[in-house]
Amino acid sequence: QVQLVESGGGLVQAGDSLRLSCAASGRTAVNYAMGWYRQAPGKEREFVATINWSGSSTDYADSVKGRFTISRDGAVSTAYLQMNSLKPEDTAVYYCGATTYTLRTTKLFDYWGQGTQVTVSS
Repeated sequence: QVQLVESGGGLVQAGDSLRLSCAASGRTAVNYAMGWYRQAPGKEREFVATINWSGSSTDYADSVKGRFTISRDGAVSTAYLQMNSLKPEDTAVYYCGATTYTLRTTKLFDYWGQGTQVTVSS
């Protein structure tokens, strides 16, 4: 099993930046992809970004391409989501996910964190 804990959410203004972190623990000695989804009030959870085990491959939702960057630091088993040029429509709870035993990116995650709130005011 993999446990995930997100941090870094908060209240910012439109145009600001924010960096989310997702610390993984447990069965982190195996290969695993990580990524982010978000859920706004009254909406379904939607894919944001994903990164493969080595960090060499990433994928993004069209709505965040060019503004968000996903990365990871294997030494500390942590993934990051750097969010720039934030918009009010980015307001959501952001969830970190992970899937073990894969070298590729994936949008399907087996493990989830509890989420961190990001609120962008206009």
